[in-house]
Amino acid sequence: MSKMIFNEHQRKLLETNPNVASVSDRAIQYTSEFKIKAVKENLAGKGPVQIFIEAGFDLEMIGLKKAQSALSRWRSTYKTYGEASFLEERRGKASTGRPTSQNLSAEKKLEKAEARIKYLEAELELLKKLEALERQAKKRRF
Repeated sequence: MSKMIFNEHQRKLLETNPNVASVSDRAIQYTSEFKIKAVKENLAGKGPVQIFIEAGFDLEMIGLKKAQSALSRWRSTYKTYGEASFLEERRGKASTGRPTSQNLSAEKKLEKAEARIKYLEAELELLKKLEALERQAKKRRF
């Protein structure tokens, strides 16, 4: 299956649609409002084709499968995380997956450093025990 690549003219055309946040040569980022509206309409019985056409998209340009898969993904996200999930960024730099070391209080930084020291000390202790066991094993062989 070949990937859809948008040329400059198609990107500019897509960017004029109010339901589009941004367009790259391979992907369309839709607005949160459009995603929420599309999912609600789909759950009420409208099909992906109708939803995208009514929203002003040329399905020949973006591809029928792209519209169907996007709506399927959004429906799954909506069922799992609710409407609010479309209003917050859950991936990339804005993601809350891994806390940053910036903007931490001095107490939190100290707490993290102490936990890391404890972990590294335990790791060092384990390595020492492993080396001792290896030395014993070598002595027994000879």
